[in-house]
Amino acid sequence: MPSWQGKSRGNRLGYRIFVWILEKLGVWPAYFLLRFVAFYYFLFSRHSSACIYDYFRRHLGYGKLASLLGIYRNYYQFGQTLIDKVVIMTDIPNRFSFDFDGEENLRQMADLKRGGLLLSAHIGNWEIAGHLLKRINTRIHIVMYDGEEKDIKEYLESVTGERNARVIVVKDDLSHIYLINQALLNNEFVCLHADRYMENNKILETEFLGSNARFPAGPFILAATCRVPVSFVFAMKESSLRYHFFATGIKEYDPAGKNENIPRILREFKGAMEEKLKKYPEQWYNYYNFWQS
Repeated sequence: MPSWQGKSRGNRLGYRIFVWILEKLGVWPAYFLLRFVAFYYFLFSRHSSACIYDYFRRHLGYGKLASLLGIYRNYYQFGQTLIDKVVIMTDIPNRFSFDFDGEENLRQMADLKRGGLLLSAHIGNWEIAGHLLKRINTRIHIVMYDGEEKDIKEYLESVTGERNARVIVVKDDLSHIYLINQALLNNEFVCLHADRYMENNKILETEFLGSNARFPAGPFILAATCRVPVSFVFAMKESSLRYHFFATGIKEYDPAGKNENIPRILREFKGAMEEKLKKYPEQWYNYYNFWQS
């Protein structure tokens, strides 16, 4: 079964065009141009479109036409998350607003001064979530694969500047494990995405949206053994200019019960994911076959 390959979409020129439009004309013209870009991907990104169609048709139970429309809307909303990231992380004037649900849970976690583990997914806008977490007076580290091409990454960094959340890049030499442990020892937050795995990664299998699915084992093993509080966090797009941030109540797991806690954490996390996907079905940006054949 093909796994995610760790690469983002688009190119440097495309990003430069959108940033120019945002700086000169604003968000709405950029959204208008995005409609044509999304339609291009709808027509020509056959592999990812097939995976999205399967998600809507087989796992959410949509009809054929609704599933096809879901593909286009998914691409369009994904493009919006990229535009919104640039707007919010720069000084471009905007009218975005935010709702916060569960912020008190993260403040409680920070007050414990034991660090914290935040499990999230490629649902909504994780870059916005990292930016919003600056409201919590604790440094945030996001663990991720370095999926952006070098020239795109350098250009985005030149535009947005330093991210509020520091990035820990997953590497083959496992040096990211040391950085994660060091961040937790410093009483800081570490955010991991628990809905993608690379080939040869250890996986966990469970029923998800009606079929057997594979999740990366690492985030759940860490949550079961690291002796720090855990919360599930998501930042969802409610409307064109409004986001809703969610953080669940904090959970703690005894490492002595590791074998029982790993499937328990997976069960709780996938339940939180299913709840969000049923409410925001077009905001999951996983462009590979998530379910086992």
